[in-house]
Amino acid sequence: MLSRWDGDARADLKAVVVLRDGQLAAQRYYNGNDAQSLHDIRSAGKSVTALLAGIAADRGRLRFDQPAARCLPGAGQALAGARVSDLLSMRSGLDADDENPQSPGNEDRLDEAADPVAFALSAPRREPPGTRYAYNSLTAYLAGLCVEGATGQPLDAFADAHLFAPLGIAHWRWQRDAGGHAKGQGNLSLRAGDFARIGQMALDDGRWQGREIVRADTLRAILAPRARIGAVDPYADEYGYMWYRKRLRVGAGEVPVVFASGNGGNKLYLVPSLRMVVAIQSSAYGRGYGQRRSQDILRALLGAAPTRADGTEKSR
Repeated sequence: MLSRWDGDARADLKAVVVLRDGQLAAQRYYNGNDAQSLHDIRSAGKSVTALLAGIAADRGRLRFDQPAARCLPGAGQALAGARVSDLLSMRSGLDADDENPQSPGNEDRLDEAADPVAFALSAPRREPPGTRYAYNSLTAYLAGLCVEGATGQPLDAFADAHLFAPLGIAHWRWQRDAGGHAKGQGNLSLRAGDFARIGQMALDDGRWQGREIVRADTLRAILAPRARIGAVDPYADEYGYMWYRKRLRVGAGEVPVVFASGNGGNKLYLVPSLRMVVAIQSSAYGRGYGQRRSQDILRALLGAAPTRADGTEKSR
């Protein structure tokens, strides 16, 4: 079934890896890529940042309900009253809009800043924190800095010690900004199979090969819906702590899906009812068809696994 995309003339699909019951069910690589290719998953890296915040919480370094300023030295009045949970759920209240080049917290301006930390902490308040979902990269960047401030380690070093190495992920790259901080808002490069490993760990309640990576209750808090976003996002119904949820129509029924998402069609789908993980890597950056194509691939895979309307698997 995955060979349907072999002849895609746009030549920017990279990989699809499918796990079922923790085992490799299918994999296909496209356009010169293979199992060893590192690929930038863009904003799907935000979901990894959320997992790292959870691991930090498990180790007693931070709490989701604590003031964000406690782990962000130099935070000013704009973040007064904001909690770590507000950063993780995109409800910081800051004036940051990635679609508006003139926004004080626009992601391109953040990337171009000589001192990104100072730039992020200088973003003004637009509304009280915790009141409105507004997706933006600056808020996720602050969440990454919060993990650094709470743990006393660079974000990528903490990730290597407590997430990547325990999962057996040895080859990865996380882009750093002008200040030397790994970008909690994205630009993490992984191999497709390792991307899928992260999804399998999340599907298995935070465990990998019998080892606890994230506590189950912490993971549930990360994945739990926090804001309804269907009115502003055609690909998702709800947002948790930098993870999305969607009831996806497949045939006559609906299948609940939890996922990480990045620009260009980078997706890490968890399908609990089918014990399935689907990792898709794509470089259709800034092109709307990338997201549509990834959803089409998921629909095709779900269609190949018969489900009831409630998302549970039919008996065979």
